Amino acid sequence: MNDPGARKPRPYIDPYLGGALLGVVLFLSFYVTGGGLGASAAINRVQVGLLDLVAPPHVDRVAYLAEMAGGHRNPWLHYSIYMLVGTIAGGLASGLLGRRVKLETRGGPNVSRNLRWAMAFAGGVLMAYGARLARGCTSGQALSGGAVLSVGSWAFMLSIFAAGYAVAWLFRGLWN
Repeated sequence: MNDPGARKPRPYIDPYLGGALLGVVLFLSFYVTGGGLGASAAINRVQVGLLDLVAPPHVDRVAYLAEMAGGHRNPWLHYSIYMLVGTIAGGLASGLLGRRVKLETRGGPNVSRNLRWAMAFAGGVLMAYGARLARGCTSGQALSGGAVLSVGSWAFMLSIFAAGYAVAWLFRGLWN
């Protein structure tokens, strides 16, 4: 039932303007931090920071972890953490200003709510594993790596699109 008093969502930003603004943000990220955009580095630092809270001797013994949080190093004082917090806050602010924030589970008529959540969780786990394996998340690889013409990033980006189309074709019956 539609609420007659509910305010309608505002239209999305023009995609060309949005793309140009994203390019400016990417340039500023390289200029200010010396690194590009991406979330997996911040997620990794959050995980290492939490591990350092409960098992600091383990973090000190593992070279990969010690590089981020060993000894007196603080994994929370890294630009990627601030970028992650800013991304979450900015997304929420944009959703609130655009009147698009609401709790809902979307799915096709052949998808139960539980199946939708299970598929979303499984896809998130696969993407997180792939991001660590590829040494960067989709945004980091595609935006930052693509901007500096990294061959590996372009191969990653094309692989993501190909896999996305293949998986969408396999699961299309659930959404019709």
